[in-house]
Amino acid sequence: MPRIDTEVKLDFKDVLVRPKRSTIRSRADVDLSREFIFRNSKCKYNGVPIIASNMDTTGTFEMAAALSEFNLFTTVHKHYTLDDWKKFAKDHPECLKSIAVSSGTGSKDFEQLDSIVKAIPDIGYICLDVANGYSEYFVEFLRNVRKSFPTQTIMAGNVVTGEMVEELILSGADIIKVGIGPGSVCTTRKKAGVGYPQLSAVIECADAAHGLGGHIISDGGCTCPGDVAKAFCAGADFVMLGGMFAGHDESGGEIVERDGCKYKLFYGMSSATAMQRYSGGVAEYRASEGKTVEVEYRGDVRHTVRDILGGLRSTCTYVGASKLKELSKRTTFIRVTQQTNDIYK
Repeated sequence: MPRIDTEVKLDFKDVLVRPKRSTIRSRADVDLSREFIFRNSKCKYNGVPIIASNMDTTGTFEMAAALSEFNLFTTVHKHYTLDDWKKFAKDHPECLKSIAVSSGTGSKDFEQLDSIVKAIPDIGYICLDVANGYSEYFVEFLRNVRKSFPTQTIMAGNVVTGEMVEELILSGADIIKVGIGPGSVCTTRKKAGVGYPQLSAVIECADAAHGLGGHIISDGGCTCPGDVAKAFCAGADFVMLGGMFAGHDESGGEIVERDGCKYKLFYGMSSATAMQRYSGGVAEYRASEGKTVEVEYRGDVRHTVRDILGGLRSTCTYVGASKLKELSKRTTFIRVTQQTNDIYK
């Protein structure tokens, strides 16, 4: 018989952060940078641990160049060619320390990954990205990638439970991507009925990862700077954003004009739009698990970055965390039935 877990699981919308006494005089005094040494690669990271998702509308070279100005990170989508990578590396060598090359689990994916990393050895990060990180095939692929690239830092996922976080870390991953279904253009929860509330997933997966000296990325579910802060409060080492980085000059996606307003297309990588673009359509044996939306054009992404970082600094001041590192240690969540007063839209 099926088992029902009756323990309450929470999402970002279900909680607020309780303020505490603080000695911080100004948001400007908050340090948002983090320094990590990764378990398997032994490499050191130093930066502001916010990541642009490896979707082809957000994980672009243009996004990487803009975010690197703030010491933020970009997981570059897997559909750039080797020549594209060589040109970017030549034009923007300063960005190579804050980007990852992405890969799926197919043989062609590995060949592409291998050619890029060998051609541009300064790339220190690899992002292995599949919808279902619970597959034994994925675990075996991860082990082979770790064997082939012993000094690269490997991000892998997605999963939402502690036991699989541990499995991936012990199989060679350094940073585990946590999140199934919370993304703004993901329909996995509707199509498959599978998922896990993101706040609880982050809390549980961070506990599992940190016990082994690993790290996690909270991937998906953030709709505003306050959600980014809650992910860090819950124990995430990195927070990955898709929809919040969509619609900008640096984002991919076609521009659409309607009634005098500009929009940019934004779609999930398991959507019919993405599969039509890269695979010729949705295969007969599967369903689309992503949607395509039109995001209001937002201009330069730097304005959005400043808004996110400003909100995160504000959270730190409310709980008395002078460094981002201290935020989760000083957090108490309170459950709520309503976050905001929305009488005026």
